[in-house]
Amino acid sequence: MEKSKVYFTDMRCEIGVSLIDKLKKLCRRAGIGDLDVDSRYVAIKMHFGELGNLAFLRPNYAKAVADLIKEKGGRPFLVDCNTLYPGSRKNALDHLDCAMLNGFNYMTTGCHVIIGDGLKGTDDVTVPVPECEFIKEAYIGRAVMDADVVISLNHFKGHEETGFGGAIKNIGMGCGSRAGKMHQHKYGKPEVHEDLCRGCRKCASECGSDAISYKENGKAYIDPEICKGCGRCIGACAFDAIENVNEDAFEKLGRRMGEYAYAVLKGRPHFHISIATDISPNCDCHSENDAPILPNIGMFASFDPVAIDQAAVDMCQKMPPLPNSQLSDNLNREGFHQHHDHLFDSNPDVKYKETLEQAEKTGLGSREYELITVK
Repeated sequence: MEKSKVYFTDMRCEIGVSLIDKLKKLCRRAGIGDLDVDSRYVAIKMHFGELGNLAFLRPNYAKAVADLIKEKGGRPFLVDCNTLYPGSRKNALDHLDCAMLNGFNYMTTGCHVIIGDGLKGTDDVTVPVPECEFIKEAYIGRAVMDADVVISLNHFKGHEETGFGGAIKNIGMGCGSRAGKMHQHKYGKPEVHEDLCRGCRKCASECGSDAISYKENGKAYIDPEICKGCGRCIGACAFDAIENVNEDAFEKLGRRMGEYAYAVLKGRPHFHISIATDISPNCDCHSENDAPILPNIGMFASFDPVAIDQAAVDMCQKMPPLPNSQLSDNLNREGFHQHHDHLFDSNPDVKYKETLEQAEKTGLGSREYELITVK
């Protein structure tokens, strides 16, 4: 079988040539102009960044992609769906405020911003996928499914649960409605180690399902009957007092996410762009971003979401860890077991290879690729 083509350009710019120029050239070389977008609705799926986070993609990148679509007569719009956890993107009103405060509006991007699953995250479409292994139907934001063409524009980064956030996560998790996100997080309920819990209540402030209460001794308790398994409390705890005790939970999350990406994209034209800069250790859903774990790598473009993710992962492994980062701190910690894999060594409990494997298994794409460098 022929390898998928992934096009790549680095972040170097000669005088007079901007990164926006390079991004447009990359997308053209990768074939974005071959998409039939004339008079069609084109969803540009991206992450608008949680308030306080500064690692998300600048709106300038979104405008470059929107301009390419409008050149061909398309009708682009930026879209994301509401989050399952509290924060500045948990409903459409807050989400739109967040997008505008982070610079995303018609003036800066040349297209409108739409929240894909409506005001409260309940406006979705049930997509049957009987051919999948882990899910038989997916719950996707209606505006995403109403689009004729889907373009994924993602910030490639680390992630505390899925190992990395790339094209598959941007589409699979990002296009899920609130019900869809719950569906993907179905497996695994975190538990509290009382000997480590300080009773700071930070975990409860991050819980989107009111599943956390406090015992008489001040220690946190997570009710497994209420918990949605989103894992947000794990990231909120500064004392490592909360962990997912189900060892295969992250694996099943990744596999479901791969199948959700398939559900979103099957039967529709799609194109993918990954920008690997400010490679933070955790998701842009955090209201902060830690220092990058790796140097800026570059920009990728492909029709294959599996291949583009695999190419970005492979490129990450070739980079030297940056000092004063979560990754370098782990590598320099006495007794730390090195995996010789930057994504694992940054977040040792994650699973990510299973996501790529499952997405490939659905027929969404291939992990075998040819990397074509664009100067």
